[in-house]
Amino acid sequence: MELKNQSESHWKILSNKDREPRLSKPEVLNEEIFLDKNKVLLSITDTKGVITYCNDDFVSVSGYDEWELAGSAHNIIRHPDMPRVVFKLMWSRIQTKNNIIAIVKNLSKSGKYYWVMTDFVVKEDKLGNIIGYKAYRKPAPRKAVEAVIPLYEKLRKIEDIKGMSAAEDFLVGFLDSKETTYDDFIESLIINNIDDNSIETNEFKGNSGLTKKEKRSFFRRLFGN
Repeated sequence: MELKNQSESHWKILSNKDREPRLSKPEVLNEEIFLDKNKVLLSITDTKGVITYCNDDFVSVSGYDEWELAGSAHNIIRHPDMPRVVFKLMWSRIQTKNNIIAIVKNLSKSGKYYWVMTDFVVKEDKLGNIIGYKAYRKPAPRKAVEAVIPLYEKLRKIEDIKGMSAAEDFLVGFLDSKETTYDDFIESLIINNIDDNSIETNEFKGNSGLTKKEKRSFFRRLFGN
């Protein structure tokens, strides 16, 4: 009986392993995918960043099939041009139940890239324990993308040569030199350059005195969450 149980257990391990999708990173192409500004790309992950669900818009843009995405680590769409320090900041923020808006360059299965702005919602159980994360994405404003590209290039180069700690120090210095915070820097880039017919933006553009509540209202209306 003990041998039988061991065999069955071994078979389950092998069969589950065989069923795991083996996905390799595509060859990176210098070709952009331009997204429909009315689409919202939604993904849901567990606490370890493993995809548990993604909507049709996310699937379509990523180029992967649903069965390839489900159960895969979310970094399957991470573009190598993205600084790791940005993901470190995002991850540390949502793990403490704090929101963060980010501008991210993603990689599709075809090797092409696309730029999105991302908003997060932390999923909690009745006891307040984090059980997962929702991420809503829409096309990032072109001027906002153009503003972060030089910064991201510098951060990536610093990471490659000096490590992520040095890149993190540089990001802190960059924000300090502009007398701003990461949140204010990114949120202002989006708010002042967004062109979205689904919300009224005129009341927000050029307004540097928006409160956190007003900004949160803007982004909830923008992402529809």
